[in-house]
Parts: sequence; structure tokens; C-alpha cells
Amino acid sequence: MATSVVMPALELAQETGKLVAWRKKEGDSVSKGEPLLEVETDKAVVEIEAPADGVLAAVTAQAGAVIAVGKTIAWILRPGETPPAETAPADSGRHAAAAEPVAAATSAPVAARAAGKGGGRISPKARRFAQEHGIDLAMLRGSGSEGEILTSDVEAAIAAAGAPTQVEVPGSIWRLMAERTLQSWTTVPHFFVVRDVDAGALNETRKQRGPAIERERSVSLTHTDLLVALVARALARHPRVNASWTPKGIRSNEEINIGVAIAVADGVVATVIKNAGQIALGDISVQRRDLAERAKGGRTRPADIAGATFTISNLGMYHVDAFTAIISPPQAAILAVGSITDRVVPVDGRPAVRPIVTLTLSCDHRVIDGAHGALFMNDLADAVRDPEKWLQ
Repeated sequence: MATSVVMPALELAQETGKLVAWRKKEGDSVSKGEPLLEVETDKAVVEIEAPADGVLAAVTAQAGAVIAVGKTIAWILRPGETPPAETAPADSGRHAAAAEPVAAATSAPVAARAAGKGGGRISPKARRFAQEHGIDLAMLRGSGSEGEILTSDVEAAIAAAGAPTQVEVPGSIWRLMAERTLQSWTTVPHFFVVRDVDAGALNETRKQRGPAIERERSVSLTHTDLLVALVARALARHPRVNASWTPKGIRSNEEINIGVAIAVADGVVATVIKNAGQIALGDISVQRRDLAERAKGGRTRPADIAGATFTISNLGMYHVDAFTAIISPPQAAILAVGSITDRVVPVDGRPAVRPIVTLTLSCDHRVIDGAHGALFMNDLADAVRDPEKWLQ
């Protein structure tokens, strides 16, 4: 049976995806699981794998096209098969191979009919954006599939209407980051727990374990790698901090998947190290490096950004002493890590210079109360002060 290739839904409230490139051309043989195309969403550029073995045929979309989620854009045929006479929209999650279950099951809002010049549709996001900026939808011609009016069309209308030249129109990743942080900050009741921790032993563990990992795995061990491992072990003792808020209540997460915030050209992407408490330190280093390279190169895969239960944001390499981070729902917490700096602190009643790191835990008060947050930070501080004990 012919297998449809559709524009997948990879993110919450995704309405369209932009086809960046085909990795195969029409008539090529493809194998299930190999990269087939690249799609740009509001969050990242991801590789989509082939959903079946066969020959790529009936390609209806080319690079640069903006396509509605669920629309069939090609077929994979076995010997003797022919594509259906008409290409009907398909279930966005049915053949979207490579997406995590949560991502693949995400459904996009149905676009409403609009009275634009093109007679097409308008996405809910574009309609809201137009209303906020006083743009007359009847005067717009959509550039999306079947004339759909997209947010980018509204942005162009704003610019044409005389928007000040000094106003920067953000890219898709930055715009989504702005929307999500605004939603989190205004709907999630944040509170913060701060600890200054002696990082001398953390530095020593990196110094002692780093050469072996670099020799065996050809990757540098970083403070972030160590923190991912230690945070995962602390979360195992404090499952409430690893939980999520849902409309039905607090959901416990069996897996401990640590998101690591990575700066890319147009914003921040949180890539995910799965089951971080159950894999070796060297494996964490390799995964962190590979995830970062794909994210910075615009080759993020769906699984790279799905399923995080807790996030670490480390700005220590930018010489930031301390900061607070905004939670990424439905996660209930995020850890902000500052730089390790020499400070004068009391040691056995006398002043001494020690390497100190400031750790700031942002908590969702609907899931975590002050006591839970404090107890987690107590264990994390102990892990940073004595990492070898916790890494055994």
C-alpha cells in the first residue's frame, strides 16, 4: 500500500511547516528511518525520516513552500504501486516518523476562513496578530498553501504600513520563544530558591575524569555535563521536582529527561538528554555535543527537543554571576547556573578564597512548594560539593 508523506505536527499549536529541503529526489529509493526532508517549524529546523521503504514519488511541494500540517506532499511507493489520483490531507501524526509520541500527537488548530484577497484561510495565530496591530485581513493575500494567510503575511503588512525601520521583526524561533516565555511568566506562579555552593570538588572531578573521557570518546567533559548527571540523581530523590502541571493536576514523570538550553542563531533551543540518571558521564558528554552541533547547524531532529521533564540553563561561560530562568511548561522547574568565581567565604570560621557557583531554582508553585524546592537544592548542593559520591 502506498505510504503518504505529510507535513508533520512537531510542536504545540503548530499550524504550518516550511519545507527547507528534500534529502531525496523524486524517483530515488528510500529506506524507512533514513532522513527524507528537512522542515522548519516555529522552534527549529528538524530532519524528518522516511516512514516506509520504497520509491519517492508524486512530490507536490518544493523547498521554500509553507504547508499546512497534515497535508500530503509526496508518496512512497512499492513496486507496482501508483499514487492515489488525489492527494488528500492526512493525519499529521500517522506517518510523521522520527517524532516523539508527545510531539507526533500534537494537533494543530483548524484555520478559520478569511476574507482576504486570495480567498484562502487564516491561521488563528495570524488572525490574533492582525487584530493586535490593526491590520485589515480583507486587504491581505495569503502566501501559504491554498492561499492561507500566515503570520509572516501579517508582518509584511505591518512593515508596508510604515512600521518604524528600527523595529526588528523577529525570526520564527525568537518569536515563539517570546510567546512561550510571556505565557509562562504570566500564567505560572514562579518562586525561586538560591544557593551559593563551593564548586572546588566539581572542578576537581572535571579535571580528573575529563582526560579519560576525551581520550575514549573524543569529547570534552564540561561543567554542564557534570551538572546534568548530578541534577538527574538529585531528581531521582525528589520526584515532585521532576513532575509536570496539567489541566487535570500534577503528573508524575517516570523518566528523568534533562533539557539543556542552547543558544542558536535566532534564539534558544532546549535539547534533551534522555534518562540522564541512568547513562554514563561520557555518554552524557557525547549526547550533549551531538545535540548542540545539530541545533547550531539547523539540523535538529524531532526527538532532540521532545520529552524534557526538567531544564538546565547555564550562562557561566558568559561570565554571568547569577540569574533567574523562566520555566518551560509543562515542566515544573528550571535550574539557572552562574559562573564559577573565586570568592572570599568563611571556612572553619576563617576567611578563605573558594570557587563558588550560584544555583537558582525556579519553581512552579502549583507543583512544588518551598519545602520541596529547598530539600531538592540541599541534595543538589551536596552533590556539587561531593560529586564522586553521587556519581558512583
